[in-house]
Amino acid sequence: MLSHHASAATPVATECAAVLLPLPLGRAYDYRIPSDMAVAAGDFVSVPLGRRQVTGVVWGKGDGDIDPKKIKDIIGVLELPPLTDELRRLIDWTAAYTLSPPGAVLRMAMSVPSALDPPKPVTGYQLASASSGSPAANESSEARIRVTPARRKVLDFMAGRSACRASDIARRAGVGASVVKGLAEAGLLQAVTLARETYFEKPDWERAGPVLSPAQYEASETLRGLYPRKGDTDFSVTLIDGVTGSGKTEVYFEAIAAALAAGRQAVVLLPEIGLTVQWLKRFESRFGVAPAQWHSDLTGVQRRHTWRAVISGEASIVVGARSALFLPYPALGLIVVDEEHDPSFKQEDGIIYNARDMAVVRGHLGEFPVILSSATPSLETIVNCQSGRYGTLSLPERHAGASLPDILAIDMREEDMPRQSWVSPTLRDAVESCLANHEQALLFLNRRGYAPLTLCRSCGHRLACPQCTAWLVEHRLSGILQCHHCGYTTRPTPECPKCDAKDPFAACGPGVERLEEEVAALFPDARLATMASDTIHGPAAAAELVRRVQDHEIDILIGTQIVAKGHHFPMLTLVGVIDADLGLAGGDLRAAERTYQLMHQVAGRAGREDRHGRALLQTYSPEHPVIQALVAGDQKGFMAAEMEERSRHAMPPFGKLAAIIVSGRDEEAVDAASRALGRCAPRGPNVDVLGPAPAPMALLRGNHRRRLLLKAAKDVQIQALLRRWVRQVRTKGGVRIQVDVDPYSFL
Repeated sequence: MLSHHASAATPVATECAAVLLPLPLGRAYDYRIPSDMAVAAGDFVSVPLGRRQVTGVVWGKGDGDIDPKKIKDIIGVLELPPLTDELRRLIDWTAAYTLSPPGAVLRMAMSVPSALDPPKPVTGYQLASASSGSPAANESSEARIRVTPARRKVLDFMAGRSACRASDIARRAGVGASVVKGLAEAGLLQAVTLARETYFEKPDWERAGPVLSPAQYEASETLRGLYPRKGDTDFSVTLIDGVTGSGKTEVYFEAIAAALAAGRQAVVLLPEIGLTVQWLKRFESRFGVAPAQWHSDLTGVQRRHTWRAVISGEASIVVGARSALFLPYPALGLIVVDEEHDPSFKQEDGIIYNARDMAVVRGHLGEFPVILSSATPSLETIVNCQSGRYGTLSLPERHAGASLPDILAIDMREEDMPRQSWVSPTLRDAVESCLANHEQALLFLNRRGYAPLTLCRSCGHRLACPQCTAWLVEHRLSGILQCHHCGYTTRPTPECPKCDAKDPFAACGPGVERLEEEVAALFPDARLATMASDTIHGPAAAAELVRRVQDHEIDILIGTQIVAKGHHFPMLTLVGVIDADLGLAGGDLRAAERTYQLMHQVAGRAGREDRHGRALLQTYSPEHPVIQALVAGDQKGFMAAEMEERSRHAMPPFGKLAAIIVSGRDEEAVDAASRALGRCAPRGPNVDVLGPAPAPMALLRGNHRRRLLLKAAKDVQIQALLRRWVRQVRTKGGVRIQVDVDPYSFL
């Protein structure tokens, strides 16, 4: 609904306002404020753009330098709370840091266009006498109208009740909708407009939580101290550094309780939708109600309800994926980033940003606390803690006396492995012992599908994606070959497309489907299940699988990285990693760090209660520093060595990186643009540029890709360099130049 209301905030101007539109535009546009309208910064307004009408946000005063004849009027102000100054500054900051159009960043905060419209009024029905106050009038109407048994059910149900929806009346009275409609037409029921529905109950922050250990209690008291008085907060960043199973979640729940007591909202960012399953149960146990959720699995209606509940302040707590950070909270007072080290917090498409880092920025702009939580903190966070920029709370022991699992390496060079077998004899014996003790095992392989490569036995031809520099992965259960980069799928053919050989294809290497096939043959009496992103579709499916594991309906769980974090399975005592070397290949800056974190996290699923756990890592490189550190339990030593290596080469967090990705359908045009960028690249004593060179994924979704990498000293302001550099090159032929500041992926 549009209105010409006088805004409660101070008007931005009397003549024109700058309005930012949620489009990939580099600046706000001036619009005239009609004489009978008042607008303030942050107001949602409807404005003309060409021949259409769009909704934008008032960003401030207009320039006043435009010909008045060319300025169009604001059409109206939407009846919504304004975007806060904090969120508008975050949008500007993110746009400047990532070299993105501010309008494109605003679109992340206005990601549900339908939520901008007011909810439609809901009609309910009550007994006609309920509003007139005359029972006699109702009895007289009944005498004139034939009251059937079905109608009598409705009248009896509504006696003494307030207004209800027609569908609710029919369902609860056990009649058809036409009966309710007939009573309304006859005048025995009266239509009224119902009050706006609420979708999220208020969490009870005073509700008693679980009994905390002394270490947990001390940490939670420190976090509660971040809210000295109601409404008062100051910016700070605190890392909860706790081993797997130490109860980090229960500790930051106490910070959430303190934020609620201070009248503020809180958001918890999780890296995987599947992690919300057990998290939600813990939250409801602590606060008595479910929080609002925000992730890609929500329906359009759910997203609309949640967005409006957030901006109105109805939703006190939101748990969700990285995009939850840009929701329009009017009273945000706490951000928690759980598993802060996880690479999925980095968005690689559209606006390229790291949600962990943007969370810290939003906390700084809003002057409220930010909590990071991890059993394996990122190197960047460790450096910030050591420098004093972040505080640290340590939880060095598992909760309730549980011990950390033993981690052992299986040297695959010494194992007698049958052909086309992936489970070593040592691991097989460990699983047998586990099952004999009526315990559970987890076998971890971070590869989806049946086999990562399919080739022709006759000519060696490899089945590749026609749109990407990637091999097609066989998914035998669904009978398809799929590219995991662009989603391209095809059915296997009976002939080789290169040599026409009949039925020539061989699956090379294992995926989780192939591993399950082998495990089923090795342990025919064991109950198996696989947990991977293409077998678990959404939180409901994840919740059901988690329940089955917890109820010991599954003996052996086979999974990819979605099973590595956050899950608590009391009877799981053995973890077997099928290919511990998988993430160590290639020249990725963070390969060693990420592999260590993933292996440590998956090992942490074992022995989380009174039964001791073991993790066995199958490796062909037991002497690798990552494997050695895992076996020795020397996380500090590993991170110190990694820190020294990065510092020696002035790599992040001791230097700065930015990637330039040139892409397009026309390979010659892409090469021309990348060469032009190479010729005008910035140079200097503290700046170096590598490339252009074909990206490892040189073809992605049909686009040819070239990369350049800018490396600079820590004190260099690279955004200004990048902006000047990119502006020097004009592209044609549909070529796109994308900037990735602080790259995580080098594909």
